[in-house]
Amino acid sequence: MNICMFTNTYAPHVGGVARSVEFFAEDLRSLGNKVLVIAPSFPESVEGEDAEKVQRVPAIQNFNGSDFSVGIAVPFALAERIKSFQPDVIHSHHPYLLGDAALRTARRYGLPLIFTHHTLYEKYTHYVPLDSETMKRFVINLSTEYSNLCTSVVAPSRSIAELLRKRGVTTPIEEIPTGIDLDFFRQGRKERFFSDNRFHGEKPIIGHVGRLAPEKNLAYLAEAVAGYLTRSRGTFLVVGEGSSDKDILQIFQDHDVEHKLLLAGKKSGQALSDAYSAMDLFVFSSKTETQGMVLVEAMAAGRPVIALDASGAREVVRDGFNGRLLNEDASEKEFGRAIEAFFEDHEAGRKWGRGAKKTAQSHSRSIMAKKLATLYESALMVQPKPDASPDELVILDRVLRGLKAEWDLITEKATASVQAFTHRDFDKS
Repeated sequence: MNICMFTNTYAPHVGGVARSVEFFAEDLRSLGNKVLVIAPSFPESVEGEDAEKVQRVPAIQNFNGSDFSVGIAVPFALAERIKSFQPDVIHSHHPYLLGDAALRTARRYGLPLIFTHHTLYEKYTHYVPLDSETMKRFVINLSTEYSNLCTSVVAPSRSIAELLRKRGVTTPIEEIPTGIDLDFFRQGRKERFFSDNRFHGEKPIIGHVGRLAPEKNLAYLAEAVAGYLTRSRGTFLVVGEGSSDKDILQIFQDHDVEHKLLLAGKKSGQALSDAYSAMDLFVFSSKTETQGMVLVEAMAAGRPVIALDASGAREVVRDGFNGRLLNEDASEKEFGRAIEAFFEDHEAGRKWGRGAKKTAQSHSRSIMAKKLATLYESALMVQPKPDASPDELVILDRVLRGLKAEWDLITEKATASVQAFTHRDFDKS
């Protein structure tokens, strides 16, 4: 199959969606498919990027103070490239911007459109002007309407699949998380991490990996860990970059334990694997995840996890098997006590470590790529690729499909706007 993916975020941006697109593209190619990724450009070049596999489009950089690049859809510039690629399936990873271009392309050529609902978009409205409950309703309705224009929707977890159905998505939904390179995360070396980072802090090490952004609930996590470290030995190792690093540092200073905090910055490749290996426990408090990629990565390294019972985490963390899953409304003190209990019970640590490795095993990249390829094949059976002969009927059909796509895009956004401003009830979870 020839698969064309449209995404608003991609390497060198570091984040769950970018990694998901990159992993699936690589793994689908390893299964014998051709994959073309349409993605925004970034100021920094991507070393070794293959222009045959990635088509960059102009983008707005660092949108509204975030670390995201916002792609500007340029369908006419893309038309020749897409035409020469001859896609069989279009896969959109966002419901707007380049997601619009994906819908136009699918309708123009009569191809199945797959959409992965990666993000709880209403949790990110603080990155746009006029953040409000109305804006939250708008982005929820927008993604719902977009989903219903697609052939199939991919949900990264069961929680998200259930939420989408509750919100009114009637398009068939398939649960396919992003796979993890298990061998890679098993091969980390904590000694190398300690040496490379000149670590001379206290052990044990409580770790966290991810973007350091407001929607990740990191002030809560910092309070929980700092509170625990005021009465116990240890170090909080934070891997990632973002605006919340200052908040984390301030909280540790307020508790007079800043010497027990190691902000290691962004890590990738072997350095990331080594960082996971250096941790004795992985902690996570985000309530905005659609899947727990970093949780599975930590578990692949054999690290137990303590997390809040929220989407993304509840599909991965099994309380008492591979870690602790605390009530979503647990206080910082309760989270801190869970950390304390973990380090006091050495047998639980060993047991949960074994459970973590077993959990990770079912999330391999090869398994997930095969699931996605099977979904594409099913979509082609539902909506087979039309005859590409350039006769007048086919040309007219393509023009009509293009007009229909434009109408659907207008209707989608208008419907989302009306529903937002008429205060239709929605699930805030």
